[in-house]
Amino acid sequence: MGRVGVDIYPLQSGVGLADVETFGKFLGGSATNVAVAAARHGRRTAVITRTGDDPFGGYVHRALKDFGVDDGFVTAVPGLPTPVTFCEIFPPDHFPIWFYRYPKAPDLEITPAELPGAEIRDARLFWTTVTGLSQEPSRAAHFAAWEARGRQPLTVLDLDYRPSFWPSREAARIQVQQALPHVTVAVGNLDECGTAVGTTDAERAARALLDFGAELAVVKRGPDGVYARTRNEIVEVPPIRVDVVNGIGAGDGFGGALCHGLLAGWPLERTIRFANAAGAIVTTRLECSSAMPATAEVEDFLQAADG
Repeated sequence: MGRVGVDIYPLQSGVGLADVETFGKFLGGSATNVAVAAARHGRRTAVITRTGDDPFGGYVHRALKDFGVDDGFVTAVPGLPTPVTFCEIFPPDHFPIWFYRYPKAPDLEITPAELPGAEIRDARLFWTTVTGLSQEPSRAAHFAAWEARGRQPLTVLDLDYRPSFWPSREAARIQVQQALPHVTVAVGNLDECGTAVGTTDAERAARALLDFGAELAVVKRGPDGVYARTRNEIVEVPPIRVDVVNGIGAGDGFGGALCHGLLAGWPLERTIRFANAAGAIVTTRLECSSAMPATAEVEDFLQAADG
């Protein structure tokens, strides 16, 4: 449940946006990318979101179907355009991004009344993002969805903090900390954890997320790997070195693979290693949604990385 849009990404690397000559069009939006990534692992997925009533909205529906994601809970908002996103590509670690979500993103117009309550309640895993808490009525819809779900296992909050969507980091922290008691899994990078709980130290951040009610805290540390923690187990997974093309979609590839491992009931270490590898693969590709690897590819990649 959350963000959707169309990624308009340059087909030239190392070139400023003002000088880019050709672009590619791809399905985008963090929650949507996670649904696509999970579908690549054979999972039955759907996304709850909204688009504009425009050609890009039609493209979103077509692309979701092509990726095997149910679009039955994707509705249009008349008068608002489907968001588009541009980026610049300066490997290995500089990928400025511009979100065109004006005057308001349709995915922030999800209302409590239109939620598919039974499907939310019955889903084996329910994924939400902090972006959805940034404005009403989406914020109220998220809390209504969590209430309908009743804090079941595998209720996930992606900490997904984007400064341009919020008046301040402090405003985001208030909402995140109100949301955390309703979820069982929290996942984010160091900066997102800093927004959520006020520290970018992985161990302290994970402890704080558990203190707020999460049963599993996953802290992505970028080039330093991943730190995951429950009340009884700690897992630290080292990074996998790759030649980075575009780092923007790595977190969503990680997220979809995390969903797969959690749903499979794998041991935590295997789940985190698998998700880490999936994210690494995505960084070697230009786009996000269509870059998501299938299960066999991740397993082969891990085997090769292990030597």
